Amino acid sequence: MFTWVLGRLAERGLVTGERIGVDASTMEANAALRAIVRRDTGEGYREMLVRMAKASGIETPTAEALIRLDRARKGKQLSNAEWESPPDPDARIAKLKDGRTHLAYKPEHAVDLDTGAVVTAEMHPADRGDTATLPDTLESAAQHLAAVDLAPGAEAPAEMVADKGCHSRETLKSLDDGPWKTRIAEPRRDGFLRWHGDAAARRAVVNNRTRLLSGVARAAFKLRAEIVERGFALILDRGGMRRAWLRGRENRKRSDEAHLPA
Repeated sequence: MFTWVLGRLAERGLVTGERIGVDASTMEANAALRAIVRRDTGEGYREMLVRMAKASGIETPTAEALIRLDRARKGKQLSNAEWESPPDPDARIAKLKDGRTHLAYKPEHAVDLDTGAVVTAEMHPADRGDTATLPDTLESAAQHLAAVDLAPGAEAPAEMVADKGCHSRETLKSLDDGPWKTRIAEPRRDGFLRWHGDAAARRAVVNNRTRLLSGVARAAFKLRAEIVERGFALILDRGGMRRAWLRGRENRKRSDEAHLPA
């Protein structure tokens, strides 16, 4: 259905595939942190606190005592490698945009900056960084563009505009001389960069940095801030999908695609 809609937009000139903006956000999963269990033993979080309370000398710990114990214990961390949610195994423990820690998902969109058409809408695990999810999102975008005969290629690459969260040497090196001409914002760093003989990474970073100095890049980043982030505002905030009501990445992805703005 997504490809069919994209094809109808392309027929009317509403998809060009020349400049693609990428951005990601977070959305709360339909699962509670209090229901998580350890992956190795299946022990619940409350059961762990009760065990720790009894080990410290509290035979019949109350809810208030467990809360105080949880707040005071050292090394308090929730690792996705150790904990999972039985109701929604695809959800991951992550910090949301407002600073709260919840089980969450990470939607990532690629949008045609010239028309505002959403080229792809991916749903990633919330504990994966932007540099890890960007290749999957770009691969999906290339497939969708190929379905409407607008696939980018090494001879005619499409511009890809993203923020500094997507900037890394390996990412730029993998995309250099490929179907995507990167314009990824570079984080501010102190001192000199050391390449340790990695000439390919140096060339990719310098090429990307050079493309950021043009007026075309400034205009593209302005469009990205206006169009891509506006799509998230329509879907997640005004559309009420910042809090998910479905479980599983595939269900979340289908729901996200169904609520994309026209």
